[in-house]
Parts: sequence; structure tokens; C-alpha cells
Amino acid sequence: MLYFDINEYKDRIKKTKKRMETEGIDVLFISQPANMNYLTGYDGWSFYVHQGVIVSLDKEDSIWVGRAMDANGAKITTFLKDEDIRGYDDNYVQSKTKHPMQFVADIIKEKGWDNKTIAVEMDQFYFTHRCYLELKKALPKATFKDGNLLVNMVRMIKSEKEIEFMKKAGGIAVKVMQAAIDSVNIGVRECDTAANISYAQIKGTEEYGGDYPAIVPLIMAGERTSTPHLTWSDRKFENNEAVLLELSGVYKHYHAPIARTIYLGTPPKIMRETADVVTNGLAKTLEFIKPGVTCEEVEAKWRDAISHSTVVKESRLGYSIGLNYPPDWGEQTISLRPGDKTILQPNMTLHLIPGIWYKEVGFEVDASIKITENGYESLYNFPMGLFIK
Repeated sequence: MLYFDINEYKDRIKKTKKRMETEGIDVLFISQPANMNYLTGYDGWSFYVHQGVIVSLDKEDSIWVGRAMDANGAKITTFLKDEDIRGYDDNYVQSKTKHPMQFVADIIKEKGWDNKTIAVEMDQFYFTHRCYLELKKALPKATFKDGNLLVNMVRMIKSEKEIEFMKKAGGIAVKVMQAAIDSVNIGVRECDTAANISYAQIKGTEEYGGDYPAIVPLIMAGERTSTPHLTWSDRKFENNEAVLLELSGVYKHYHAPIARTIYLGTPPKIMRETADVVTNGLAKTLEFIKPGVTCEEVEAKWRDAISHSTVVKESRLGYSIGLNYPPDWGEQTISLRPGDKTILQPNMTLHLIPGIWYKEVGFEVDASIKITENGYESLYNFPMGLFIK
């Protein structure tokens, strides 16, 4: 069931170990599901319990650690040897007296790594404060470091096969957004539109199926367009209101986010003007993008492109995307904002989303792109601008 050739996984591990050496890390414990998948292929909805992958400089292959009932899932989805798939008993699960990190610590002791420099992902969703405390308590001779984003940084530049997956996700994104636009009508319940969106996300195209997104469909209508990140309700869409849609196509956990805005009725002047400024500003910003420019230069170009207007966007313009699991499809590395001096390189993949959320009006449009040798390429082709129904 491996999605990539074993040699690609081996190359990812090699790059990870090179970063570990540079940062003085002997052993790295990875808990982020996307990073586990990236290095081993592991793919399961088991991240509600503690699990991880141990990478050591003095061991060629990694070690998967998780709940015993998920060990067969690791055997099915990874290239790891059986002896490197270690499952803990169920009495570790949500126990008041035992903790899975004690099991992880026992493996580290068994391998003779308990007096080495060990890094953990200190700022990840599934690595809790107690995880860190249990490891420190069980491994008193070890030196602990923060290995957060170490693997994420390796993931920033995609392989050609990863780009292929993201383009397939882009093909699904087109289907998803069209399903949403077709479904949003006066009198239709928001939940019915969300159901149609989810159906399109999983169904995919005739050639390949889709996957579940790291973020559920975000649907903001009426007064809720003054803010992002709200989900559907069972209310019905009404005449003379905007509907903001932030969705994604997903293929084997690789994302191509897509956001558009619909207006039901006759949009007011401020809505039309905001849509024109933001859409044209995004187009000018995209024309500027190429390898060698920095993230903050891209954001500065965006601000310059809308400087003739009253539109203001205080949040970042975009971020890096790719492989991910709930609760976020962002890679937590690149941010298109002042101060980020990351230099764009070919096969980086970005999501530019100049969302505007005012009290009076909200508007979203976006672009999911890959950096090419000379500029950029969209992951999908879908009209921009304001959709009026």
C-alpha cells in the first residue's frame, strides 16, 4: 500500500538525519501524523491515542510506536520490518497509572539511546505536555531538545511524485468547488451544501478517488462572513447575502485548498469593489512570484498591489501546503508575511488566500500553486472573482 517508492522514503529519512546532525540531535521522536506518514508511509486514523516514529542516527530504519491494535495498520501501510513496529498494550490507553511515553522510553533504553540528545516535537497538536514530562521522568540521563518543524522543513520542497499527487488534489478541488457553487442557492440549508461538498471531496474524479480533508468544509454566510473558520449550520441561505467557501481537494492526504465567494442577489457596491481589488491584487502578486524572491517580498508586492484602495489585510497572505492530517492543512513552515525571509525554490507549494473579513462584508479568493523554475503553476484552473447567483 506504499504510495511512494521505498527509495523515496529512504531519501526523506536521509535528509531528516542530515538536519538532525546539523542541530546536534541523536534521536528524534515524531508525533505529527503527517511527519509519520512522510517518513514511513503510516496512514491510519489512530492519532487520537499517543503514537510516533523514532528516528536515530545510529539506526538505518525508523521505529513505529503505537497502540497494539494499530500495529497491523503499520505493517500494511509502511515499509518497516516487523521488529520495528512496536505496539503497546491497551492498559496504556487513557490510563491514570500508565502512559504510552513510558513504553517509548523503554524502547529508547533498550536501544541504548537513553543518555543521548533526544528531540521531540514540542509544538505539535498530538504531543501533549504530559508526553514531555513522562519522557523526561523516564529518561533522566537524556538531554532533550525541541525538534519541532525539523521534518516539516524537509517536506517544504516536494518530489515530482508529490507534485503529481497535489495536481490530482487540484483536479478534485475543481469538482468540489463546482459542487459547492451549484448547491448554494436561496432556501437551501447550509448542511445540505456541506454534504454535497463532502461527497465531492471523497468521490474525487472518474480517474481517482478523493480523501478526507485536514479541515472540514468552512461555510460562512450572512453576518458570519465577517470572520473565517466557521462551519455550516442548518439555516437556509437567504437573498442578498454573501457566502464564503474555504474548501480543499485532497488526494492521499495531499491538499489543494480552494476558496471562493458567492453572492445571492445583487451585491452592494462595497462587495463589488472589495472583490475587484482583492482579485486583481492577487493576480498581480502571482505575476511577481518566481524562485529567488523571499516570502516577505511576495507579501510586500500584495500590499503594493492593493495600496490604491482602502482594503487592508492584517493577517498573513499565505503559507506552505502539502501532506497533512486534521486539524490543519498548512505545513507550519512558510508564511507570506513581513519578516519571513525564506527564499522561494522550485517545487515549493503555497496557498495564497487574501481573505477579507470586515463587519460589513467578507470576501475570499485564493490560489494553490507550485513554484516552477521560472515562476509558478496553479494546481487547478478555476475562475476567480465574485460569483453572483
